[in-house]
Amino acid sequence: MRLYPYAFHIALDGNGLNGLEGRAGVCVFRYDPATGDHAYKVTYYGGASGGHAPNVDPSRRVGFLGNTGQHLLFYDLATLEEVDRVSTLRFEVPDTTIKGSTHLVWLDDTQFVTAIGEHLWRFDLNRLTKAEVVAPHGLKLPHAMKRTASGRYVVYGGMDHPSRGEAREVGILDTRTGTVRTVTLPTTCWHVVCHPVLDLFYAISFRVHPADRTDYAHWGMAWLREYAYEIDAEDGCVLRHWAADRDVPAHVNSDVTISDTELIFCTGGSQTVVLVDLRTMSSHRLIDENPGALGSLGYPRESLNTLGESLMRGNFFSNSHLFGEALRVSRGSLVDGIYACQLSADQSLLFTANRGLNHVTVYDYPSLELRDRVTLPGLQEFDPGVADWVDPRLGFHHSHLVGPDPTPFPTAP
Repeated sequence: MRLYPYAFHIALDGNGLNGLEGRAGVCVFRYDPATGDHAYKVTYYGGASGGHAPNVDPSRRVGFLGNTGQHLLFYDLATLEEVDRVSTLRFEVPDTTIKGSTHLVWLDDTQFVTAIGEHLWRFDLNRLTKAEVVAPHGLKLPHAMKRTASGRYVVYGGMDHPSRGEAREVGILDTRTGTVRTVTLPTTCWHVVCHPVLDLFYAISFRVHPADRTDYAHWGMAWLREYAYEIDAEDGCVLRHWAADRDVPAHVNSDVTISDTELIFCTGGSQTVVLVDLRTMSSHRLIDENPGALGSLGYPRESLNTLGESLMRGNFFSNSHLFGEALRVSRGSLVDGIYACQLSADQSLLFTANRGLNHVTVYDYPSLELRDRVTLPGLQEFDPGVADWVDPRLGFHHSHLVGPDPTPFPTAP
């Protein structure tokens, strides 16, 4: 098999509007920037659901598919074949089905920390059926997890809980003392990223409205200002923040990455990549892939499915504000946007995957010039049982980039 310098692993959750309830799969997009050659492979895993975020162990032996279906699922990096699976229900039963081990943080080549139920748990790849509780995570519903530059702190965002309500909090685990700190914020923040050198991290707001003003299981995109907070992991305090007025297309973010000069995150609601200047935290620039209302007409199956599933999420007459704000956020588009976004280790290439348009794009960084774009086949090619008239989206979600010259992995204290 030909070797490619880059392997862009993208979690797949199928063609639904709500990726938390769909399929569980992985797409690996292999790419050679010198020639533009590429290859891809797509695999869905039976008996698993809610594919959400892939991760690769530091030794690059196996991949992890984080999901909302209460499984720890691992796959072979080269073939995407499943190599192991463990039900997390044997350790702790969550109070809602969307509370799964969607993300993890590696402590070394085999040990990792992830959230199950009300606790953070430590696992070893060599004995997955044995685990130990690290500490209560302290959040309503923990989500994205990252490790700070020194390796001492594990930081994680939180989702709004179907019954406990709005989150507005992030968590910090001190791996040296085993203590957990909760940081209260003005907004809910699902996703975080760590500073490349300092023990700082950045939390990006994820603002929604609950259906019928109380139901956070069926939320709609909120047309409100968005925030990015710079937080000191040691002190647990906000140092600076960026606030964008609601007209800035920065709504419903997914992957967050970082360069030496910019905080970078992609948006599923607005179909953009937002790049915030780290020096000032006051200016930003954009990559805009939104097709607009007319452009989305070129995707009739995707648009009709989005419309149909939106109507299933809430009564139109009592939730008309949710539909109106969602159209303002999407700028009239009826297909969702960019969920995957990763910067290469040498900061020369920016990889993105657009869920609604079903394509992978490679941009030059920092110029943001488009280098390559590849539209992938529809779901029907990988599952012959899917009818031709069905929404063909593969369901791109979070991603992980494997490339040359990886960033050195921090040593655990």
